[in-house]
Amino acid sequence: MPIHTTSWESVGPTLDECIKCNICTSYCPVAEVTDKFHGPKYTGPQAQRFRENGQPHSPDHSADYCSGCRVCNEVCPTGVRIAEMNARARAQMAKEHGIPLRNRLLGRSDMLGKLGMIAPGLANFAMSNGLARSIAEGVMGISKGAQMPKWSTEGTFAAWLKRSAASRLKSERKVVYYHGCSTMYYEPYVGKAAMAVFEHNGFEVIVPEQGCCGLPLLNNGEFSEAEKYHHRNLGWLAPYARQGHQIVGTSTSCTLTLKEEAPDMLDIHTPEAHELKLAVWDMFEWLRDLHQQGQMKTDFQRLEMVLPYHPPCQYRAHFIGSPVMDILPLIPGLEVRESHARCCGGAGTYVYKKEKFQIAMDVGEELFTWVDQQGPQVTMTACTSETCRWHIESATHLPCRHPIEVLAAAYGLYDLEKRRLVEG
Repeated sequence: MPIHTTSWESVGPTLDECIKCNICTSYCPVAEVTDKFHGPKYTGPQAQRFRENGQPHSPDHSADYCSGCRVCNEVCPTGVRIAEMNARARAQMAKEHGIPLRNRLLGRSDMLGKLGMIAPGLANFAMSNGLARSIAEGVMGISKGAQMPKWSTEGTFAAWLKRSAASRLKSERKVVYYHGCSTMYYEPYVGKAAMAVFEHNGFEVIVPEQGCCGLPLLNNGEFSEAEKYHHRNLGWLAPYARQGHQIVGTSTSCTLTLKEEAPDMLDIHTPEAHELKLAVWDMFEWLRDLHQQGQMKTDFQRLEMVLPYHPPCQYRAHFIGSPVMDILPLIPGLEVRESHARCCGGAGTYVYKKEKFQIAMDVGEELFTWVDQQGPQVTMTACTSETCRWHIESATHLPCRHPIEVLAAAYGLYDLEKRRLVEG
C-alpha cells in the first residue's frame, strides 16, 4: 500500500488560481489574533510554490499555527484549497523534523479512549487535577487551561449496544451508524440519542465495526498513519455502501473526513473510497432529506427554551447548507439562534497545545461574546462537533449539547438535563 505523505496531487491544480486578493487573510480568525500565523495567502499558495517540484524544505513554518478551520476556503473567490495546502505543509514538516510525543498522543484519540476506559474515574480525576495538569503542561506541552473530555463512567457505547441488543428495533428500513471515538468513549449518550431518533422514525440501526476517522492524525501531520486508519475504515464500511446503505454520522468532523478530507489529502481514489464518499451523510443532512420526503416524524413535545447554536467549521465545509436550522425550528416552543461566528477556536486538538491555547481562546471570543449577548434565559448551547462542544462549555460555563440530543428530547425519548434516555 503506497504512503502518499506529502503529495500535492489534489490541491496543486488550484495553486495558480490565487489572484493575491487577500480576502482569505482578511477573514482568517487566526491571523487576526496572532502574528505567529502569517496568514492563509502567504502560508498557503504563496509558500506552496516553494514546496513543489521536490524542494526539500518548507519555507514557512507558521503553517503549524493554521487551525484548519477552512474559512479561507469558504471565502476564496477562485476556489484555492488553502487549508489543504497548509495541512500538507504540516505533513512535510513532520516528515522532515519528526512529530512530538504530545502530538502523537493527541492524534490517537481511539487509543486514548481505550486507555482511559480501563479506569475512567481515575482518568477523569487525573485530567481535572490541577497538579497533574500542570505537570502535563510542563513536561509535554498539553495546555492546563483546555477542558479535557471526561471518559464515560457507565461503560462504552459499544457495551451499551451489546446490553440493549435484544430490545433494538427490527425493520426492513435500515441505516448504518458511524459514531466515532467521542461517542464510543466519552459521550455514549449522544449515540443513545441518535439510536432513539433512528428507531423512532422506523429504522433498524446497523452499527458495524469501525475505528477513528483519522482527522486528529491528519491535523498533526501523520499522513502515513492516517492512511492506515482510512483504509481500515474502508474495509469495514465500504461493503455497506456497496449494498446501498446510507452511512450516517453524528460527528461532523468524522463524516467530512470519511467522505472528503482523508481521500482527498491522502490521494486515495479507489472505487471503495468513492462508494463510501457517496454513502456518508451527516445526521441532520439525513434527517432533512427524510423530512423533505415527508417521512420524518414530527410528533414533538414543546421545548420552551432559547438555544444558541454554533455550526462548526467542519459543518460549513460540507457545503450542505444548515440542516440543523432546517430541523430544530420545527420543534414547538424552541427558539434556535444560529451563530455566525467564524470559529469557536477549539479546532480539534489545537486548543490542547500549550502554545496555541490562548490563540484558541482569542479566536473564540467572537462566539463567546455572542452567546453572552443572548441573555440570561439561555441555559445551554448546541453544536454538532464534540471538540467544539467541550471548548464552548469551558469558555461560556454553559452546558453544550449535540442537536440530536435536543431532537430526541423533543420526541420525549431523552432527558436533556441528565443526558440519558427516558425509560418506558
